[in-house]
Amino acid sequence: MPLIPSFHEIRFPTAIAFGSSGGPERKTEIVALGSGAEVRNARWAQSRRRYEAGYGVRSLADIHAVIAFFEERRGRLFGFRWRDRTDDASGPPGAEPTPLDQPIGIGDGATAAFQLAKTYGGAHAPYVRAIAKPVAGSVRVAVDGVEQVEGAAFAIDPTTGRVTFLPGHEPAAGLAVTAGFRFDVPVRFDTDQLTINLAAFEAGEIPSIPIVEIRP
Repeated sequence: MPLIPSFHEIRFPTAIAFGSSGGPERKTEIVALGSGAEVRNARWAQSRRRYEAGYGVRSLADIHAVIAFFEERRGRLFGFRWRDRTDDASGPPGAEPTPLDQPIGIGDGATAAFQLAKTYGGAHAPYVRAIAKPVAGSVRVAVDGVEQVEGAAFAIDPTTGRVTFLPGHEPAAGLAVTAGFRFDVPVRFDTDQLTINLAAFEAGEIPSIPIVEIRP
């Protein structure tokens, strides 16, 4: 029976991911004019993150863990969660999330659902990134600066990043809705083949394990 491409709510082995490299990627088109000036155009509205996990493989145990994870995901078929330790929280590096970290909307008295988001920059052209894979149990929400109670005032879907206020708790018109959270990146393998090197006794390497963010 054929498998249907989908997403597995499981995180890539964290210890291996910690030795990885990578970060955000954008696609910019640059056209050079006859005058020597140039015109720049953003081909992508949203950034996309790429990672190389091969650097984190240091032992046969790591190799076996990656093989098992890769086979269960069927290569590029199924997505999974990735912890980017350089950018995995709503607030400053090393700080615990607070309910005031990020603006996620303004109440109107009727809207109940708000998408978690993280804003980068602010002085010139702030970039708002939707957060779809929050870490369960890490999300804190406030309305007009007052923290709300999960389960009593709102619910969070950790598979989509949607905050839904329960009936009777919809934020009133003009009130700011803010949130703090930890989050993973939705990704998939960017290859259907792993090349494994076992040249060294009781050690080995996988030179390349490319991983790419899944954008909505």
